[in-house]
Amino acid sequence: MARQTDTTEGFTEQERAAMKERTAEMRAEAKRGKSRAAGEKAIQDKIADMPQPDRELAEKYHALVSAVAPDLEPKTWYGMPAYARDGKVVTFFQAAAKFESRYSTIGFNDAAMLDDGVFWPNAFSITAWTAEVEEELRRIVAKAVN
Repeated sequence: MARQTDTTEGFTEQERAAMKERTAEMRAEAKRGKSRAAGEKAIQDKIADMPQPDRELAEKYHALVSAVAPDLEPKTWYGMPAYARDGKVVTFFQAAAKFESRYSTIGFNDAAMLDDGVFWPNAFSITAWTAEVEEELRRIVAKAVN
């Protein structure tokens, strides 16, 4: 597996590319507005560009979030499919290929209502979509938006 390339600026090439993507996303949102249709198209385009198995995992996560939390607005965030409420990203999918990682990640930001005492997970590694994974993610996403 290829390793991330270090740069003299302290960020890897992949991290710098993600920051540039985020800047482009913010410009595009400002230009076209934050329409649901535009966000949906942006997510679909990003997913279509992913290699397998990332594409399949992202498609399934997108379908799950769309079904469980239809009020979340689809958008891209640092070049990743993300789902927001009131402009704040609640959950996102990060493809393994994005940072040359060995697994994809499903993450939740602080806008997610996952608080459980003083210590709880907010990111999950995923390498395959199974019925058990789907059931657990369905439960977590439902909790995150309630």
